[in-house]
Amino acid sequence: MKYRNLEECVVDLERHGHLVRIREEVDPYLEMAAIHLRVYEAGGPALLFENIKGTKYRAVSNLFGTIERSKFIFRNTWQAAENVIALRNDPMKALKKPLQSMSSGLAALTALPVKKPGGLPSGMQEIQISDLPQIHHWPMDGGAFITLPQVYTEDPDKPGIMNSNLGMYRVQLSGNDYEINREVGMHYQIHRGIGIHQDKANKLGKPLKVSCFVGGHPAHSLAAVMPLPEGMSELTIAGMLSGRRFRYSYVDGYCISHDADFVITGEIHPGETKPEGPFGDHLGYYSLVHPFPVMKVHKVYAKPNAIWPFTVVGRPPQEDTAFGELIHELTGDAVKLEVPGVKEVQAVDAAGVHPLLFAIGSERYTPYQEVKQPAELLTIANHILGTNQLSLAKYLFITAEDKQPLSTYREVEFLSYILERIDLHRDIHFHTNTTIDTLDYSGTGLNTGSKVVFAAYGEKKRELCTEVPDGLKDIRGYENVRFVLPGIVAMEGPAFRDYASANKEMDELSKAIAAKGEFPSCPMIILCDDSEFLSASLSNFLWVTFTRSNPSHDIYGVNSYYDNKHWACDNVIIDARSKPHQAPPLIPDPAVEKNIERLFVKGASLGGIKIG
Repeated sequence: MKYRNLEECVVDLERHGHLVRIREEVDPYLEMAAIHLRVYEAGGPALLFENIKGTKYRAVSNLFGTIERSKFIFRNTWQAAENVIALRNDPMKALKKPLQSMSSGLAALTALPVKKPGGLPSGMQEIQISDLPQIHHWPMDGGAFITLPQVYTEDPDKPGIMNSNLGMYRVQLSGNDYEINREVGMHYQIHRGIGIHQDKANKLGKPLKVSCFVGGHPAHSLAAVMPLPEGMSELTIAGMLSGRRFRYSYVDGYCISHDADFVITGEIHPGETKPEGPFGDHLGYYSLVHPFPVMKVHKVYAKPNAIWPFTVVGRPPQEDTAFGELIHELTGDAVKLEVPGVKEVQAVDAAGVHPLLFAIGSERYTPYQEVKQPAELLTIANHILGTNQLSLAKYLFITAEDKQPLSTYREVEFLSYILERIDLHRDIHFHTNTTIDTLDYSGTGLNTGSKVVFAAYGEKKRELCTEVPDGLKDIRGYENVRFVLPGIVAMEGPAFRDYASANKEMDELSKAIAAKGEFPSCPMIILCDDSEFLSASLSNFLWVTFTRSNPSHDIYGVNSYYDNKHWACDNVIIDARSKPHQAPPLIPDPAVEKNIERLFVKGASLGGIKIG
């Protein structure tokens, strides 16, 4: 079926066993988030909270908690949308498969937004911010936030819906210095469409009009996070995935979605900011307090019986992991067209997405030479690191297929392939004093840090260790050395104090390792606070190593040296210890965890869900 609204989606999911109603009263302060996290971790159903303290509105979460449920929601529209995007990426398909292209053309009709007369949709009422569910997710959060907003802005130079941007940015509803019902915070990261619009509005000396839609068909939430080919509007995807044209009107100069359950309108004025945060984020830490644009609220609207969709952001995997998988499946070929020579790119979810990229490219520059080494791969790496949100990455591991097929989604095999072939004297390339993800606190300041490319190609150079080499087991001051992956070991060192101390410690560690002999089978050593935790799983290794290190400051090497400004070493050491300037990790409140047990006992709404 094709849903006309979020209510129809909820009813359909419940009818098919994909949703459970929570009848008991729940507190939006920490409880709802804790319930969601527990159910998500158990692979459980979507949740409809019917009795929320402090509001008359219901809320739904975990709609995208599994790929299977996500595909179920889009079961009648997914293939058609996929075909249209493929046709946009490769117009020649229209000639190769004309019948399929005809059906794609019919599907594309739903992509065109339709303007409705008469202002507000029938029944939509004016309310206040304080009427909304004030969901507070983590103990240190600065207030209540919207986690699934569809933030709509138009290009000030070319107004109109087809020149609009629909993005998912963090909207703080309460707390800090915000005047309740009059102001909300608008946190957006660099490389976002709203930033381009605000920059243009600032240059014109005008406020930027903003409409924040919440709810509606789940396709609209997915569209708001979709990285689309240039020239394709997010609202076209919203229409195709929902199977229904996006319906809108204008009230007081603001775009009003006729599909959304809630609409918040307001203006962002040039130069006006307020402290925003902290807030638990998708790297698994808090993003701290920083000045971000403040939106002056104009009007807030809600449909009768509106439903408030939300999710909880935290250390991956979380519900937004499914977003990433859906997006990859729908637009996976787009990056191949945008970056010539690239075959596959994975933003590694376990590492918080932006910190770590795995990529497979091509190596075609010198097929006449016997010696194989990265060449075209370096061109592709630079292109990747200059492309849209991929440019926020810190670590890029890139190679090309030679005698065996590769996949970046077989992470252990992929890393082993690179570590077997990388020339540590030639194949590590740094980018310093540059931009990184706004939410990444491993760098030198907000949005600032460094990048590194590990590029490998050619014949196998080494066999990788499959246990800790004996010489690395008894280095004074460094304990609990653990095997992590082939060619990678972790060890614990003293707590990080400052970089002056760290540089001295790493120099001494490098010399101590060199004194033990050569260790070609172990090209990568991770220094951490808890090697048992880091080595316990692949996800722990990826999370700790790549979220807690800044390449320019935290990569060291055994027998390291510079050759005409190119850094080289015999073994790479990554200092992944927690640093004082980094944000604290997300830790649930034990009292809240105990309190929500009441919902999981026999006879309670969630009593049938198996936990653990």
